[in-house]
Amino acid sequence: MFNINRVFIRFAQKISLRQPLLYREKNNLLIHKFVACNIKMPKTALIVLASGAEEMEFVISADVLRRAGIKVTIAGLADTQPVKCSRDVVIIPDTSLEKVKEEEFNVIILPGGICGCDEMSKSDILGELLKKQEKEERLIAAICAAPGVLAAHSIALGKTLTSYPGLKSKLDTLYKYVDDQKVIQDGKLITSRGPGTAFEFALKISEVLAGEEKRNEVAKALLLQ
Repeated sequence: MFNINRVFIRFAQKISLRQPLLYREKNNLLIHKFVACNIKMPKTALIVLASGAEEMEFVISADVLRRAGIKVTIAGLADTQPVKCSRDVVIIPDTSLEKVKEEEFNVIILPGGICGCDEMSKSDILGELLKKQEKEERLIAAICAAPGVLAAHSIALGKTLTSYPGLKSKLDTLYKYVDDQKVIQDGKLITSRGPGTAFEFALKISEVLAGEEKRNEVAKALLLQ
């Protein structure tokens, strides 16, 4: 005989057993959302390395940013082969520009060195990557002769910048040129003058990406303040 009371009791038992599981699932979902919102993903930097790059500007930038907790990727302009810099220091890239051209980075950094900058100025891949970086309003940083690379690819035209003094005549018609400051930031563009200003350059990038407190922590550890 059909017993409605027995059916109801069984149904109620199923509900009571299921409710704690639903509660746990809901709590787990909230916990996952909280963790996802509060875990700080490391900021990322791409440093482009071309044959003839200025090694002080390259190494100081990579080193200081890593001390600031920024994930740095070194991409060879041509490939992944060892790169000989302007004073014969040889550096092995992590990867090639071709392999990371679809990735996003919080900053793209261009070290100086006349020969290296000439190569970067001719690179279509780098040109497209810089244009995408600018369009998506992410940071671009260039030091010494590298602002000339920006000009070659029509990046940040009209902005305020600085460079190695010898490039002033090539840049002051395209940009608002400043020659009495070591580092210039204009929005999402950071530029600097040469090997002697590389620490200030790297610390400014670190400040923008990791905050003033981290910047000061790194500077203090390096005995720069």
